Amino acid sequence: MASSEKNYHVFLSFRGTDVRNNFLRDLYGALNQKGIYTFVDSEELRKGEQISPALMSVIEESRVAIIIFSEDYAFSRWCLKELAKIMECKARKELIVLPVFYKVEPREVRRAIKGYGRAMAKHESDSENDLKAVETWKKALFDAGNLSGWVCNDGDEAEVIQSIVRELPIRLEHTPLDVAKYPVGIESLVEELKSMSQKELDGDDVLMIGIWGPGGIGKTTIAKAIYNAIEGQFRGAIFLERVRETSNNCDGLVELQRRLLSQIFPPKHVMFRSVAEGISLIKVRLYCKKVLLVLDDVDHSCQLDALAGGGNWFGKGSRIFVTSRDKHLFTTSRCEYCVYEVKPLKDDEALDLFICHAFPNNEKVEIRNDLIDRAVHYASGLPLSLEVLGSFLCGRNEPAWKSELDKLSNKPNENIDRILKISFYGLEKNERDIFLDIACFFKGKSIEYITEFLDGCDFATTIGIEILMERSLIRNEHGTLQMHDLVELMGKNIVMQDNLGQRSRLWLFEDVLDILCEEKGTEAIEAIVVDLLTPKEKKLSLEEITIEADAFKKIRDLRMLIFPEAHISSEGPIRLPSNLRWLKWPNAPLLKFGSGPKKLIGLDLQKSHIRQLDDKFKHFRVLKHINFSQCKSLVSVPDLSLLPNLERLNLDGCKSLVEVHQSAACHDKLKFLSLKFCSNLSIFPHTLKTKSLQALDLFGCSKLKKFSDILEKMEHLEELDLGWTAIKELPTSVENLLSVKLINLAFCKRLTALPSSVYKLQNLEHLILRGCSNFVVFSKNSEDPTDPNGNPRFRNLYRLELNGCNLSKIEFLESSSSFPKLAHLDLSDNKFTYLPRSINKYDDLEHLIMFNCKQLQKIPQLPPNMHMLWAKGCRSLQEFPDLSGLSSKLLSVDFSSCRELFRKGANTADVLLPKEHPKLGYYDILLSGREMPEWFIHCKDGSISFMVPRDSHDKFVGLALCLVLWPERREVLRDDRNHFQVHLEAYKGRLKKCGFRLICEQREDELRIELQHHQPTETNWPLEERDSDEDNWIDTEDEESSSETDDELIKAIDPENEGRSLMSAGKIIVPGRTDACLAQESGCRSCGHWLTKRFLRERGMRF
Repeated sequence: MASSEKNYHVFLSFRGTDVRNNFLRDLYGALNQKGIYTFVDSEELRKGEQISPALMSVIEESRVAIIIFSEDYAFSRWCLKELAKIMECKARKELIVLPVFYKVEPREVRRAIKGYGRAMAKHESDSENDLKAVETWKKALFDAGNLSGWVCNDGDEAEVIQSIVRELPIRLEHTPLDVAKYPVGIESLVEELKSMSQKELDGDDVLMIGIWGPGGIGKTTIAKAIYNAIEGQFRGAIFLERVRETSNNCDGLVELQRRLLSQIFPPKHVMFRSVAEGISLIKVRLYCKKVLLVLDDVDHSCQLDALAGGGNWFGKGSRIFVTSRDKHLFTTSRCEYCVYEVKPLKDDEALDLFICHAFPNNEKVEIRNDLIDRAVHYASGLPLSLEVLGSFLCGRNEPAWKSELDKLSNKPNENIDRILKISFYGLEKNERDIFLDIACFFKGKSIEYITEFLDGCDFATTIGIEILMERSLIRNEHGTLQMHDLVELMGKNIVMQDNLGQRSRLWLFEDVLDILCEEKGTEAIEAIVVDLLTPKEKKLSLEEITIEADAFKKIRDLRMLIFPEAHISSEGPIRLPSNLRWLKWPNAPLLKFGSGPKKLIGLDLQKSHIRQLDDKFKHFRVLKHINFSQCKSLVSVPDLSLLPNLERLNLDGCKSLVEVHQSAACHDKLKFLSLKFCSNLSIFPHTLKTKSLQALDLFGCSKLKKFSDILEKMEHLEELDLGWTAIKELPTSVENLLSVKLINLAFCKRLTALPSSVYKLQNLEHLILRGCSNFVVFSKNSEDPTDPNGNPRFRNLYRLELNGCNLSKIEFLESSSSFPKLAHLDLSDNKFTYLPRSINKYDDLEHLIMFNCKQLQKIPQLPPNMHMLWAKGCRSLQEFPDLSGLSSKLLSVDFSSCRELFRKGANTADVLLPKEHPKLGYYDILLSGREMPEWFIHCKDGSISFMVPRDSHDKFVGLALCLVLWPERREVLRDDRNHFQVHLEAYKGRLKKCGFRLICEQREDELRIELQHHQPTETNWPLEERDSDEDNWIDTEDEESSSETDDELIKAIDPENEGRSLMSAGKIIVPGRTDACLAQESGCRSCGHWLTKRFLRERGMRF
């Protein structure tokens, strides 16, 4: 097994007699000089034929293996064993492999010809060799020979070594995209694109390159390869796949914009709602950043306008690659594109790629050369055609080859579609049906999701998917099934060649409505799946649509009906086909099930008007999934024992539901039960013994006062959510939840304590008690033999949320052994005055959050692995520890609105700023304050620029910035969502100090709130003091005033003076969102005085 840590950057595999005294020596020296830790074994180690386990371990502990294939490399059994181990590690995704073909051609290695052929023949004839081992070596040679690398001939040594030294740091730093299983012919194309891309690469120009060619020619493959080759030269790089497909979805362009920004600026989650907002953000964030952006499969100018509308969007030296089948897209663009046309593979490259797929293991199948030449000829140099046809013919005998190729030759104008159909029609019925379902409905869905659906239709799905992958018709990408656009189109065209009523599958909303409204359906229709609506279809779905009760009468063999939410009605209950397996129909009209469909597996009628589930459900013996969420009229749940195979039951948001049948608590196969926001649910089964249950969610069942007793040990329940319920206690039998990892009791305001038995939950990882305002303290358990001090002991708890529990004492934290793995602790909004000194013994603690702990006075020394310390709004806090020892790991500190801390006048920022962050990419500190440091002596309105001396790199310490901002628009309305956003970035540098000051220019005609009086009852109003920690307030101060704000800034308001401002000079109160600011409180953040809306209303003011 590979080590968890990689001890070497590079492992060199070579034949010593060929290269040790020249090429290897120079390469090793160059790598060492670059600081790349490289392993080269000695001559002593290579004596004999057996490789030591230590050497095998070295291979596993390396990040990159460079294989130097020389003339006699394959004659060495030692080298071949090394090679086999290297390729084994590569297959496990644990090793990057880079070949160097030293005075040999890649095809000699790949095909085992010339010297490599003689070497393998020698090994096969040697009786000492295991023939299985020889086959393994041959396969390793074949696979390695297909990898991208370097060809080194006489005189090329120095250039190749320089290229390797340039490439390796990039490979070591970045995880490359998966380009192709057999990247034949890619190297030369990448070199051409690199040459085009490197034109003035260090200059100021932004270069936009269009990669153009027909479908299946390899545009995406080439784009991935060039991305891998040059991404290390840029400050940000992103590859956006399937632009055309994604942009057709609802808000698809916005989603692409979010992906672009969030991947270049990780780990930030970027939120905006419109394409226009996205364009503005892209311009603002990328205009000074040198980026590499690849937009794959673009088919419309609006996609370019939204994602890369101009070279001035990006920083100097950026490179934008766009792949498209439409050359017109580039020639008519507002931007100037260099267009690169991808041409078909050359004959020898096409032959190599075809052989890779037709004979993947270099197997010996006697096929005449003329048949191979015919196959390559029909593929016309298109990589997709070569891949699909080669995979289809793989493993077949010569007569089968001849038969299939004859079919192609009998049809004129052969093209890729005919080749793809040859592969399709060579499938068995099971695989054909699976392929068509994926092409029409399930492309991009998870394998687990697809398998469950199709297994329910009596398909042999697992083996079928494997066969389709072997034929290169589909591929597994991160657990989802994908297929080439042309393969998808071919599948859909096969279905659409029939008349509408005779098509086996329907996926267009308009076609489905035509069938149902006009009753054109026939027995040929097997599946109706309308999952995502186009904007035109969405508009159509809002119209009132009427269908007959017998609309499905002729569609007897329908097995899947997945319908979008639409306004569909019928004069009577709609009768459903008896063969139906999956039914999903949100907001469905009244349906009639009758005695069937008896084979139904999934039933999803969310948002429908169902009142009760009657005993007709007893016919659904194989039903596994029920989703009746948001069925607000549902009043009862039937006896679930009538559904012996039920696994999932979702009743979220069923607000009329009062009681859950006892059978739900003792069902043998039920795995997931969700009743979120069933606000009238008051009766849940008294006992719980569903052994198969994995998740139970009762969040928001605000009338539920008692939770079930757990009579038997439950080994599978991992999540229990009782948040926002009215329960007073957990049963002592909670200890029977042997595998529970999450317990959520948030806002259970009647909960006062936990039973001592909860400490026996040895697998509990996450405990949420947020908002349990009557929770007193963890009870001590003197009977617990695992802790002689009687403290609770949560062995695996890593996240504890106690915010808003009104805790005045936290002695339970004094023993760190009670929480040995605690990493995240939230104590916000509590009343304790101190943290126990033992907090520094929590070695795993990374996040400590204490917002608004208003009585907290001191923070003791913290544990060594802290990443985040947030103490915003701790207004009594006066002392905090020395954080210098945490500087190598601390990422975020927040002491904003800690009033007492800053009244002492200490330069807190100087104390908190890290002394050294050699590897950290970011560090933030939030503090309160009103003074601009005097040492900011270089100031200028609007913008500022400066030159850094060229010889200052060794002396450069950092950059400190201070900004004064105000709104561009003077009129600010109450409901505006105006905000400031400042982005500061230091690339490959250490941030020493930053300054920021916000000043709002005060004018009589802007940012004003007018108050109207209404029968005042008092003339003099007291002011009430509140904590000043609202995020929506902007610091205010007069530009001419001193740094300290006068406490008289907010004056008592005389109700007789209608319309007078809250400020002394009628200056400003800054409005934020109405619900967050004006609807809650009004005031001045600088001095901490507040006027509440309730306070004003009570004194005769109205809003």
